[in-house]
Amino acid sequence: MLPYNLYLFFVFVAIDVPSLKCGDVVHLSASESADKLEAVPSLSTAAVSSPVPAVDTGFSFSLLSSFPEDLEVSDYCSDLLHIFGQRYVAYVNCLVPAARPVKVCQSCYSTYGSVVEIYKNISSDQMGPGNVTCRDSLLRSDRLMLVYQLYSNLESLWEDSNCAQCVTGDLESLTNDTLYFMSTLNQTLTCFEKYQQGNHTELCKNCKSAYGTLNVLYSQMEKNSTLCIDIEDAMNMTRRLWSKNFNCSFPREENVPVIAVSSFMLFLPIIFYLSSFLHSEQKKRKLIHPRRAKSNTSLMNIQDKLS
Repeated sequence: MLPYNLYLFFVFVAIDVPSLKCGDVVHLSASESADKLEAVPSLSTAAVSSPVPAVDTGFSFSLLSSFPEDLEVSDYCSDLLHIFGQRYVAYVNCLVPAARPVKVCQSCYSTYGSVVEIYKNISSDQMGPGNVTCRDSLLRSDRLMLVYQLYSNLESLWEDSNCAQCVTGDLESLTNDTLYFMSTLNQTLTCFEKYQQGNHTELCKNCKSAYGTLNVLYSQMEKNSTLCIDIEDAMNMTRRLWSKNFNCSFPREENVPVIAVSSFMLFLPIIFYLSSFLHSEQKKRKLIHPRRAKSNTSLMNIQDKLS
């Protein structure tokens, strides 16, 4: 019995070992097939989607910058465009700090003059080096006309500020009237700073002369149309300091005619009614008897004589 049992044992072992190996093989094949199944959708997706060719970015940008020579901007015009950009940025950098308090005319007239100069070179009909003109290529070559729009914005800002009233025609310096006003303004502000720490009554008394001179000068410049935004803003701030901050008062010369006319209009009804009353009293005193009564009296006298 024992040899027979040993025989069966070895038979079962011999049968079970290949099954284990086959199971391992089947398991490995299933994992591999699963990997293959997972890879199949990606392949199908790639097959369904339209293929996109790889693009060499460096090569594409080099193509975008290559145009025929007759369509490209000349080196001379490119240099002018570069200078225009630099001066434009310099002028804008000057304008922003001069926004408050307003000093766009007195602080930025020189940088504005440099922008005007380079724009005149760009928009000129005169031929530059190589017998080329930059007006058409830089100002009119496209619908946007960027250079023209940028310069127009700066020019509009200059005109709205009336800076031409405070700067000489060649954009080299401020006018004499502007310099004199700024000097008078500095004297007035210096007086304010001297007495503002103490009693404001002393400030109103001691700075009245300087403030009055500044007001007279401003009125003259207003009549002569020599005011720019810098002077207007400076005068408004000075008057605000004088009236609101220091509670000072100062009779302005232009108010005297207004007060006189207002006073006359106020008393005009009184004068009218008073004159009407006096005129009516005079009429009452000069009453004339009717002639009819006089004629009746004479008729009675005649009748008496006849009788």
